[in-house]
Amino acid sequence: MFIIQNYSVAIVFCVITMLCWGSWANTQKLASKNWRFELFYWDYVIGILVFSLISALTLGSIGTAGRSFVDDLSQATILNIGSALLGGIIFNAANILFSAAISIAGMAVAFPIGIGLALVLGVFINYFGDAKGDPVLLFSGVAFVTLAIVINAIAYRKSSTAGGKVSSKGIFLSITAGILMSFFYRFIAASMDLNDFVHPAVGKMTPYTAVFIFSCGIFLSNFLFNSILMKHPFEGAPTGYRAYFNGRFPTHLVGVLGGLIWGLGNSFNLIAAGKAGAAISYGLGQGATLVAALWGVFIWKEFKNAPKGTNGLIGAMFVLFLVGIGLIIYSGV
Repeated sequence: MFIIQNYSVAIVFCVITMLCWGSWANTQKLASKNWRFELFYWDYVIGILVFSLISALTLGSIGTAGRSFVDDLSQATILNIGSALLGGIIFNAANILFSAAISIAGMAVAFPIGIGLALVLGVFINYFGDAKGDPVLLFSGVAFVTLAIVINAIAYRKSSTAGGKVSSKGIFLSITAGILMSFFYRFIAASMDLNDFVHPAVGKMTPYTAVFIFSCGIFLSNFLFNSILMKHPFEGAPTGYRAYFNGRFPTHLVGVLGGLIWGLGNSFNLIAAGKAGAAISYGLGQGATLVAALWGVFIWKEFKNAPKGTNGLIGAMFVLFLVGIGLIIYSGV
């Protein structure tokens, strides 16, 4: 299987993760013009599962290093398979709430609050599970990111108040999703031997196998989580599977594309974790907040009617995010 051999390449993979995780939601924005997010989400989940299988059968099965996907899956213990599955279930619960928050409050709000919170809590959780990197630099970077999140919330409230509407529901969903999302990575990381992908411990899985099991957890749990949400949506009238199957093929493809983009980022992030460590790899990946905020501000114009002074707050948020991300990268050098 393909294995990263040095820290610099691992950082490149984490940056690609950041771009993917910060960009997939654009497909939801594109589809939402005529497509409920609950219906979009089914295609998104299918895209994640498809990419995980393609990755496992290609990068996860080539070369002589490590174990191939089939061999790795056959020797994995029930405990480790269960851990990766649980990670998928937790992620799916969080991501459905997060997708709802995007639909209600927009990318420029949902990402900094939800994913920013997931970054802060997740770095702590993953560092104590796999302590790699300088803790002073790592947690200093997290502190800068936290401050950026607070400034973004202030900018959003200022903008929304000026327009006469504050989406408290969108903020609440973002916070809830962020707390849940901070836990999923630890479970999938625990199913792998992060210290040695070349000769992984017996019973542990390679990142390619773990990602596939994780994606199965997302897909299977979606029959429960999304079915409930379709009948009891946060906004709008209930919908059902008839509406999903009546959707146009190009519309379905947009959702699948979103899942493929997120799946690429997820695979690259876990491949990088072997060299960078779980905390650094996860923290950089969740720097997707900055990428998504850029999309929300400059492409989707989510702050176009903001009052005077809001642009300065948004600029400060980006600077603080960049400083924080830089410190997180340097902590592993």
